Parts: sequence; structure tokens; C-alpha cells
Amino acid sequence: MAASLLPPATLAKQYPTLLHPFAAKLHAQRLIFRCGATTDGTDYSWASFLDELKSSLQVGPTDTVGSDAGAGATPDDLVTSLPLDASAAPAVGDATNAAAGAANELLGVDASGAAASSDAGAGAIPDGLLSALHLDASNPAVRAAGGALSRLDALTAGLSDAQRWALLGFLGVTWLYLTARPGVLSGAVDAYVLAPLQLALDSALGRRSLKMSDFVVGERIGEGSFGVVFFGAVVPKNGAVVEERSGRARTSLQNDDRYKEKVILKKIKVGTVGAKECGDYEEWFNYRVARAAPETCADFLGSFVADKTKSEFVRGGKWLVWKFEGDRTLANYLNDRGFPSNLEQLMFGRALRGLGTLERDALVVKQVMRQLVTSLKRIHGTGIVHRDIKPSNLVVTRRGQVKLIDFGAATDLRIGKNYVPDRALLDPDYCPPELYVLPEETPEPPPEPIAAILSPILWQLNNPDLFDMYSAGIVLMQMAIPTLRTQSGLKNFNSELRSAGYDLNKWRQSTRRRPDLQILDLDAGRGWDLATKLISQRGANGGGRLSAAAALRHPYFLLGGDQAAAVLSKLSLSK
Repeated sequence: MAASLLPPATLAKQYPTLLHPFAAKLHAQRLIFRCGATTDGTDYSWASFLDELKSSLQVGPTDTVGSDAGAGATPDDLVTSLPLDASAAPAVGDATNAAAGAANELLGVDASGAAASSDAGAGAIPDGLLSALHLDASNPAVRAAGGALSRLDALTAGLSDAQRWALLGFLGVTWLYLTARPGVLSGAVDAYVLAPLQLALDSALGRRSLKMSDFVVGERIGEGSFGVVFFGAVVPKNGAVVEERSGRARTSLQNDDRYKEKVILKKIKVGTVGAKECGDYEEWFNYRVARAAPETCADFLGSFVADKTKSEFVRGGKWLVWKFEGDRTLANYLNDRGFPSNLEQLMFGRALRGLGTLERDALVVKQVMRQLVTSLKRIHGTGIVHRDIKPSNLVVTRRGQVKLIDFGAATDLRIGKNYVPDRALLDPDYCPPELYVLPEETPEPPPEPIAAILSPILWQLNNPDLFDMYSAGIVLMQMAIPTLRTQSGLKNFNSELRSAGYDLNKWRQSTRRRPDLQILDLDAGRGWDLATKLISQRGANGGGRLSAAAALRHPYFLLGGDQAAAVLSKLSLSK
């Protein structure tokens, strides 16, 4: 029973001579007692005090307080919680401790019971730690943690200290292994908890039951090896009849006010070898990335299969649907003569002032690169390697966000999804010299649970994420060097780079084309140094090329002028 159940103010008035004589002020939660006689003859002795105490606890004076009933624990906790220490009052210390012993005896609590009560709290969280974390003992999480510690203490009660340390070390190593990249533990949570929840939620929202009649197709945006991308819109639910759109009517869909919800539609090619598998993988990875790193990719709405042949629809063909966030990729902006200044307004919300043209262009390039590397860090942390990083697969949203698209070539090396040894469907202009995300001798992945358990070892030995980082380095070179933005210029660069052994410094000394390196040479050449650490041979154990996490710690990004400009633009827009 808690001490708060006692009427401390009443006891203080009724037994004033039992209060500590040196106390300057009474405290309701800290009564310090002493033995002593009263001057007016009133019986305010310890016996009467304990009788009053028992009656307040609804215990009769003649009742026997058994330790098994738990009734004696409360007065014992109350008395032992009082600061009965000889050092607190030297003159009365012995009498105080003697009184505490007498109180235990009168209340039926022996020393062994007190010791057992003390041991029962061995698994409790220390008060100092709780105060440091600004937590209260009544917090449900604290109570749960305390209970878990108590149970752990009970389970290890029969172990020696050496065995306890060995068990603690084993649990620590297991935890580090399960949480190391690409994350066995987080992968299990994703596969067995988050994926079913996403399926249930999408089913409730109707995303898993999309139909051909739900959409209208607009103008063509682009085309790849396995699919064609269109601008589209969701058919209104008001029952309006949508006429067949063709010619100029199709190109005006984006400005048609009857369609409020715009989308991006991708038609998976029918009859093209590998297209169906690529479309299935892309759908799977979009759902996967939407759970693990939703800010890195466009908002995926789902898929449907055409039920008849009509216009762009082919019966049996699969279509993938994304929310419209922008219809221009980084490649579209690179092809404009005004790059990178044509992205300045979009990246920062306004034109930058107080800087020269070169410095402003450099900030745009840095901001795009920062977003790209950040997105790669997030998907790599979940075990996904994109394997097709290039400007045409980076969509620039209307809010200036750079997002990854086209996951058809991606692989999830946590479970071996879409990984086939000795097979690569990659763009040679952006592919690193090793050609494969894993060494060619790497066998086919085992069943998914076994592959997931072994994935941290495979990841640490081969560093497959560095595959994407080489491609990111090529994107940086294209943004910074105007002559590399054309297809012919990029092919010539790759040919010269191959001859230089994929050493950018050697290429710079040997090339006869005199590229414009002003943007990379700004700020003591930080941009050039980053490029040399991305575009290089991948050495043993991943050496020779930076990971996404390491690249974000490079001085090129630490000098965050682009971040400051972005923050200032947001502040000005909010005003």
C-alpha cells in the first residue's frame, strides 16, 4: 500500500514530538521520526503511533500481519523508505534505527521479508536512468521494460557471471547481424507485417481492383525497351461519358478541367521478350519501395490488365499507374540549352540572388546530386539496387523533388529478387566496368528465407550498392560538363575513360577535347574530387568507390550552400 494512503498532515499534528527535531519544515512525503516523551503527558509513544498507523491501513491492533498476505510489505516499505540514518541526526541515530527495528517487529515483518522485497526490484530500471530519459515509473513502456528485465533476471538466475556475459555477447552479436545492411530483421517485418497490411489497405481503397475503364490515355511521354509511358487521367465518378481522344484532343488532356486527377500510365509491351517479367518486377518493386522508402519514388497507385483491344489498349496487356507529380525527367532538362539554370526556379522556388551564374549553376547541380544520392542511400539500406540510374529514370516533380522511376531492372539482394547470375539488361553508357551487380561466380540465390539470413554476409563481401554509385557519378559529370550531355559526347567520354583505366585524373590529363570543368573545380575542386571517388574501379571489399552514405559525408555536400538556398526559398514561399 502506498504511503500516500496515510494522512500525513493529520499524523504530523497528532504526533508532533515524533517529528525530527532538526526539520525546519514538514514534508508530506518525508516524515522522519524519533522516539521521545511528551511534556504534557499525552501518550504519543511509538505504540500509539503504530496503532494509529494500523487503523489507517484498516488493520486491527490485534491482527497478525502475515508476510504471505502481503499486508506487512506496505508498512515495511514505508518505514524502510524513510531516511533512518544515523548520519542524518547524530544525536538520535541509534534510537531512530532501533525504532525502525521495533516497527518491523510490531508489524510482523522480518529481515528476510525485507530482503526478499528488495530483491524483487532487482530488474527495475534505475531511477537515475529514468530521470535522464525524462520518463516516469508509471509510464506503460517503462513498466513493460521493467517487467521484461525482471523476467530476464529470473531466467538467468541460475547462470554464473561468465555465462551471463557470454549470453549478453551472443545476443548483442545477433542483434548487430540482424540489423546490418541489408537488414534481415527489418526485411522480416516488411515481408510478414507491412506487406499484408499494405495489401489489405490497398484492397480497401480499391487500388488492387483498378480497371481499364477507370482511365483515359493522353499524349505519349516516352518509350523504353519494355514499355511506353503516357500522360493520363482518372475518369470522373460522376458517370460522365468520356469520348475517344485522338490527335490534338489527346495532347490537351493535361489542360482538360474535366479530369481533376492526373496520372502517369505505363503500357508494358506485348510480345516483347522479357517485357512481361520486367513489368511484374517493376510492380513488385514499386510496392516494396513504397513501404521502405516512399519519398524516393513516385506515388504508385497500382496496375490493371486491359480487358479489350481499343486505341492504345491491347487485350491482356498490363498497365502500371502512378500519381502525376511531373512529366519531365532530368534528361529532358539536360537536353535544354538552358541547363542547369532552367532548374533553378524549380529547385529553390525562386531565382538565386547575390551570386554569379557559375555559382548558381553549381548549386543547382549540387542540389540535384544531393537528392539522388540520398534516395540511393535509402533504397540501398533496404537491400535494393536500382541498376539503371540515368537522367531519363529521374523524374523532377513540380515541387523540385528528384525521384527514382523505372525499377524494372532493380534487384532486391536481401532475398535475391530479380537476380540472375550472368544476366544484365543495362545501359552501357552508365554501367560500371564490373558490368554485374555481383561477381559472375555468385550462384543463384537460395530460397528466400535462407537468402535473407545470408544476405548481410553477401552484402559485406561484395558491396553491390556501389554499382549504382558509378552511374550516379556519370550523372554528375553530365550535369557539370556541357559536352557530355549529348549521346555522342557521352560515348566518346566512356571510350576515353576506358582507355584511361577508369581513372578520371588520367582521363583529364589525356583527353584532347578540353572539357569545361568549372563547376567541378569550384570550392577547391570538391566536386571533381567526389567525381573521382564515384567513377572508378571497384576494388576488393568495396574499396575505391564511395557508398551513398560515404558520399553524403564528402566535403562537396558538407559545404551546403544548396541546402541554405533551399531553406531560404521555402521560408520566402511560406511568407
